[in-house]
Amino acid sequence: MGRTSTARTRLLAATGELMRSHGYNSLGIAEICAHADVKKGSFYHFFESKQALTVEVVDAYWQGERSCWVGELSVPAPALDRLRRLLDAMAAVQRRMKEDSGTVDGCLLGNLALELSAREPDIQARLKEIFDEQIQLVAAVLTDAAAEGAIPTDRASMPTARALVAQLEGMVLFAKLNNDPAVLDDLWPHTLMLLGA
Repeated sequence: MGRTSTARTRLLAATGELMRSHGYNSLGIAEICAHADVKKGSFYHFFESKQALTVEVVDAYWQGERSCWVGELSVPAPALDRLRRLLDAMAAVQRRMKEDSGTVDGCLLGNLALELSAREPDIQARLKEIFDEQIQLVAAVLTDAAAEGAIPTDRASMPTARALVAQLEGMVLFAKLNNDPAVLDDLWPHTLMLLGA
């Protein structure tokens, strides 16, 4: 049982790592198995397809990231401070990536959303659920910020929250494109402009 769960865990970890750097379409099951040091036959014991594996990888990635989102957005501090903590934490992930591997790989969720477009509906549906949850988390903080008088009331809306999540993903995309996490230095000033704060 322990060996089985270890092989499954290795497949999930290897897939997440490879997808961040190589993408989805160029990645084959044989490459995943080789990277995880798991026999290809074992792959199908755990997952019926690459798509099913990817949905689980996305879930695992978001589970780890979600704890950061919820943690930063729920600290006892003014709402805009909480929002800045979250954005700083997301930028720090890209900086660590650059320090550790020499490359900015971006956000797995954003990368997959861009690469898959309308293909792989199960993966797309899960990505949409996650981005919707991110938007709701940000919207709740914007409501607090408006109640505190830190932003205009009309900015405490779902469209503004969606724009903030889109700005975060877009800035991470440009950091990846330029292989330079310093691109993210503009994230907070632009957030304040978007919020009219």
